[in-house]
Amino acid sequence: MTAFAGSAARPAAASPNEPAQADSDLLLRTLRFEDTPRRPLWIMRQAGRILPEYRALKERHGFAGLAGNPELAAEVTLMPLRRFPLDAAITFADIMSPLPALGVDFRFDPGPVIAEPIRDPEAVAALPDPDRLDDTEIAPEVTAAQRLVRRELNPATALLGFAGAPLTLAAYLVEGRGVRDFPQLRAFAYEQPAAFDALLDRLGRLSARYLIAQHEAGADAVQVFDSWAGLFPRSEWRRRVRPHLERLLRRLGDAGVPRILFLHAAPQLVNDYADLPCEVLGVDWRTDLGALRRRRPDLCLQGNLDPTVLLADEEAIRCETARLLASLPRRGHIVNLGHGVLPETPLEAVRTLVEAVHAEVEDA
Repeated sequence: MTAFAGSAARPAAASPNEPAQADSDLLLRTLRFEDTPRRPLWIMRQAGRILPEYRALKERHGFAGLAGNPELAAEVTLMPLRRFPLDAAITFADIMSPLPALGVDFRFDPGPVIAEPIRDPEAVAALPDPDRLDDTEIAPEVTAAQRLVRRELNPATALLGFAGAPLTLAAYLVEGRGVRDFPQLRAFAYEQPAAFDALLDRLGRLSARYLIAQHEAGADAVQVFDSWAGLFPRSEWRRRVRPHLERLLRRLGDAGVPRILFLHAAPQLVNDYADLPCEVLGVDWRTDLGALRRRRPDLCLQGNLDPTVLLADEEAIRCETARLLASLPRRGHIVNLGHGVLPETPLEAVRTLVEAVHAEVEDA
């Protein structure tokens, strides 16, 4: 197939006498807390799910086939940019993509299913040391796809990489698949605290290597997904989880990688996450974004429209988007949903959201 045709393609380079187009302009300027003409917008899980062209490609190749093929993954990454003037492309990959580098075998049914869950100290100790891995061993198909996308992407559009936070990856590894509240993971943490600590340490170092490689492959910034942030009480989270997440973020910062930290379903931890080292904090729809900005006026925020708003009619979408925009200043705000876009979301709803965000400039 011929990939990368369409409106997301990179325009012709400017001549030496013309000013260069800003690098991934709107999103990176917002991330640096600079003033911008409008707020940037991208949508979690925009690459896939709601797009008929993605569903057709997935029907032919399967999810694993798409994620494992750099050209196909690059094609899917660019698909939403051809339909909507979004300000970032999010790399098409799976949160489990780096785990084969540790010898982890899994399949999709439809979510990830681990062949041999890790539930004892011996299994943790058998995992390779991530710092001793070669770069080519950690999801090379993902960085290959990013290099393809980077060549074709409009330079005014940011390319985002991503990875799972240590706790989120551990949840799947220990439980064996995604289940409600991950009881095996939590029991493992209480029964085998040293092994749990060692597992999160390995996963944190693996994610750091993986995300730094993505940045070197062309990702302008990376998002760390802590999809299961709220599994533990606050005191346990501080003791067992925070140190590993903080080390991951500091390692990225030391490597010069711009960091977006996203937490889901953990409103009791928002203030703790806001104190972690990152450029942007993304939160789900349960958090009052305006109140968070008042508490942390120096922190760039991302989010957080309820994804179900896009299942409502056009008037409701415009009303709720306007309410979100009015809740906090434009500077330092990246518009997004509070979680991934729902599969049943109409394409016209996304178009309405884009128009509503862009209209803020006209109304100013």
